[in-house]
Amino acid sequence: MQKNIRRIGIDVGSTTVKVVVLDEKAQLLSRSYIRHFSEVRETAAKSLAVLGEQGILAPDDPVSVVLTGSGGVSMAEILGYDFVQEVIACAEAIQARAPHTDVAIELGGEDAKITFFTNGVEQRMNGSCAGGTGAFIDQMATLLKTDAPGLNDMASRARNLYPIAARCGVFAKTDVQPLLNEGVAREDIALSVLQAVAHQTISGLACGRKIRGNIAFLGGPLNFLPELKKRFIETLEIKPENQVATEDSELFVAIGAALFGKSETARPYREILEAFRKLTAATEKNMSTLRPFFQNEAERSAFYTRHAQARVQRAELADYRGAAFLGIDGGSTTTKAALIGENNELLYTYYGSNEGNPIKVVGGILEDLYAKLPEGARIAASSVTGYGEALIREAFKLDFSEVETIAHYKAAEHFLPGVDFILDIGGQDMKCLRVKDGVIDNILLNEACSSGCGSFLETF
Repeated sequence: MQKNIRRIGIDVGSTTVKVVVLDEKAQLLSRSYIRHFSEVRETAAKSLAVLGEQGILAPDDPVSVVLTGSGGVSMAEILGYDFVQEVIACAEAIQARAPHTDVAIELGGEDAKITFFTNGVEQRMNGSCAGGTGAFIDQMATLLKTDAPGLNDMASRARNLYPIAARCGVFAKTDVQPLLNEGVAREDIALSVLQAVAHQTISGLACGRKIRGNIAFLGGPLNFLPELKKRFIETLEIKPENQVATEDSELFVAIGAALFGKSETARPYREILEAFRKLTAATEKNMSTLRPFFQNEAERSAFYTRHAQARVQRAELADYRGAAFLGIDGGSTTTKAALIGENNELLYTYYGSNEGNPIKVVGGILEDLYAKLPEGARIAASSVTGYGEALIREAFKLDFSEVETIAHYKAAEHFLPGVDFILDIGGQDMKCLRVKDGVIDNILLNEACSSGCGSFLETF
């Protein structure tokens, strides 16, 4: 390679953009690791612009560029630049930086890889599902009302482990939510999430092949979350002497891409920067889109007019006198409460997250309700339904409890006499009730997976 040729490797991942610059001796001159928040082209262009702003590259410096990563394919095709598959790029970096590695375990934003280097190179990678990757960890952190570093910090203070599925984000939320509802320490849940990631990667990719010898841990999650790396080390029983020290491990794929740079493809830095800036300004073409929910204001107005006809009769609690009846729905992710009068008018409502502590939330609802209940009004009876039915009834000595499907039908029949079909989408379940001759004839319910439910929508 000619002297003074700089090699840039750009790893456009599912959640981050990594950019490295190598000199003619393959030494690292510059590095960046930035979350792109779906602004992939803009982030790549800004990362390249910084190289000039910081004086790392001059406008006329000859530079070769190689792209890699899930988002790098289309960019390379449009720009006419070289592209290398990320598994190959990672293997190249390992051979150059840590040649004594026997197995490399890498976690990215939405992919997981295990590469075996003994007896020939064998590479295994997850397919269409991002379960057990960085994006999965982000989802679980959101559920615990923190971020990935916060999840790591929680895990460092944990005492117990619980079984959690990491194969799928919605599966995992179905496991985590009941633990939150039962008051399990968030620190323990955080550690259990990281343990689930380790189990998922090892069992899902190794598929029985022994992970032994010198092990390297690569990728952002394993670099920035030491508690996650610790889960792998303990699960695989890796001795300290077999843990490969890999500096800049989160950048190995970008480094590997840069190593594939060729002098004959080099071009001035200013030309590369201009190409990326133009790419950012370009719009996607030939993208298929769905019909808008409202094509025009007339459709929007008709929608609101139709839905405005379905209104519950309401009355002011402050003016009410007489017997009132309280209903509480302790759901998987939210707690709902309704107080109705003798004529079924709605006097008081509550709808909010159970915040991982439904008992505390219900206690707060009751305190607020009693504070607003006027003289002459009294709660004559109370009932509870939902996931937390037994717990809430026992904790607050409510009069009755009812299975939620019956509660659904009771309300539906009140508002629509003769109803024969009920569809309900909740936090982690969806139900279809078919009613025949005033009796629930059939119930269809989602089972292990909560995909498409409220918590799924909330995450997105």
